[in-house]
Amino acid sequence: MIQAFSAPPLRRGRRPSMSAANNNSAMATCIRDSVEDEEHIFRSQLPEVQVPDDITLPEFVLQNAESYADNVAFVEAVSGKAYTYREVVRDTSRFAKALSSLRLKKGQVVIVVLPNVAEYAIVALGIMAAGGVFSGVNPAAHISEIKKQVEVADAKLVVTNSSSFEKVKELKLPVIVVGEELIEGSMNWHQLLEAADRAGNNFVKEDIKQTDLCALPFSSGTTGVSKGVMLTHRNLVANLCSTLSGVPQEMVGKVTTLGLIPFFHIYGITGICCATLRNKGKVVVMGRFDLRTFINALITQEVTFAPIVPPIILALVKNPIVKEFDLSGLKLQAIMTAAAPLAPELQTSFEKKFPGVDVQEAYGLTEHSCITLNYGSIGKDNLTLQRKTRGRSLPKNTPGEICVRSQCVMQGYYNNEEETSRTIDDKGWMHTGDIGYIDDDGDVFIVDRIKELIKYKGFQVAPAELEAILLTHPSIEDAAVVPLPDKEAGEIPAASIVMTPNAKETEDEIIKYVASNVAHYKKVRLVHFVETIPKSPSGKVMRRLIKEKMIEKIRAETAS
Repeated sequence: MIQAFSAPPLRRGRRPSMSAANNNSAMATCIRDSVEDEEHIFRSQLPEVQVPDDITLPEFVLQNAESYADNVAFVEAVSGKAYTYREVVRDTSRFAKALSSLRLKKGQVVIVVLPNVAEYAIVALGIMAAGGVFSGVNPAAHISEIKKQVEVADAKLVVTNSSSFEKVKELKLPVIVVGEELIEGSMNWHQLLEAADRAGNNFVKEDIKQTDLCALPFSSGTTGVSKGVMLTHRNLVANLCSTLSGVPQEMVGKVTTLGLIPFFHIYGITGICCATLRNKGKVVVMGRFDLRTFINALITQEVTFAPIVPPIILALVKNPIVKEFDLSGLKLQAIMTAAAPLAPELQTSFEKKFPGVDVQEAYGLTEHSCITLNYGSIGKDNLTLQRKTRGRSLPKNTPGEICVRSQCVMQGYYNNEEETSRTIDDKGWMHTGDIGYIDDDGDVFIVDRIKELIKYKGFQVAPAELEAILLTHPSIEDAAVVPLPDKEAGEIPAASIVMTPNAKETEDEIIKYVASNVAHYKKVRLVHFVETIPKSPSGKVMRRLIKEKMIEKIRAETAS
């Protein structure tokens, strides 16, 4: 189970917004401990959010697009390449036709290996409109990681760009390359769309139901084993209905959102691309973070809403580059921070520097289709929710594991019944692995997390994955990876390693060994050699003790 977004406890009396629907009732939350007892189920006091039936995700987000046909839907901050709503609707349909002509069948997976580009949402929605299942991959991932996802998902096709083609061609699957360049051994995006036009309606259109799968994002979960999260059209439509229910009608068509969070991430594709399309706003697309480009995009594109991560907030507060810009023309009204906790001190500093900008925080999970809780001064709750904790259901002001139940809950992990049953109990409660409580006002506080995932600049890094790679080194006898706090990244992966007798490798050599096998954000950033890895009598690695010892050692070295 993966924590896609996490938030610290609420501060200064801010209320969380809670929105989602649950079959015939609202989304519910419960707090549990390890003993079965009476149920304490918490629901929002707002009216239940209605979710439309018999509409697919592409149909839902592009509904009424003709009324905004000439409005820009996506624009790239650097290149200026743009797509209007007319072009998004047209090319989504054309790409769906093209995929059908390639004999893509309903339920088959298409892997998308792209950075944030203007075409990204068109690719994803086209796959879904054809009856396929979209599965995004970080383009910075190592080929072994991409291959693993392809194999687990039994993917039939890959969509990428020229930069990643050399990497993905090793997968031995048909490849579609987005862009102008014609590459031997691949299908060109523009030529496919033109061929779809020539074919007209001479293809078999799949009968797509709302209960069909449309997305298969991958989650590392608490075990660190990558798993495909099965999401249906209804899962994502329900999540969008929930999270957008608090947006006033007069804001429709007027919000410009920054598209910097990776679109392969559930928040990027659902919370940014799909949510903006549904409300007919504009997404300013950024493929990578550069502070000057970022600030320039905020100003020149008149961005009003910016979902970002804490390291970017830190840069806005402390980096002297910000002083190079005249911020008087800034139209930014709100930021939403996700993917990692936001330190209270950092939030205060940001609010002092940008006094007119509202700071919101989001908490959610890939397994819950995106946002689960939305924190901020929106004015009222926009989510209905049931929360409880594992085992005995707990009353207010009692910490326990947060569990949720709604129409947003995934169908399960792809071909992994064991992990599914660990995550979703027989009453339909999805166990988040996060500790929290609900106070007398109905506010939700996230106070800790059970999971061991490391949050590096908003990216999720599974310790078990890094440990498995370390243990393939012939000179490493045992290893444990833990998160260490870092001002810029939030957390960094640090390895405590037991070397074999007579081993001569240095810390830097071990770091390079891991780096050669993983994406850049998964690299081990610090290595400490130890004589033994502390473990409990049951064999469980005592990560907290390891972390404390590493911090002590760093402090001692700094002091000396």
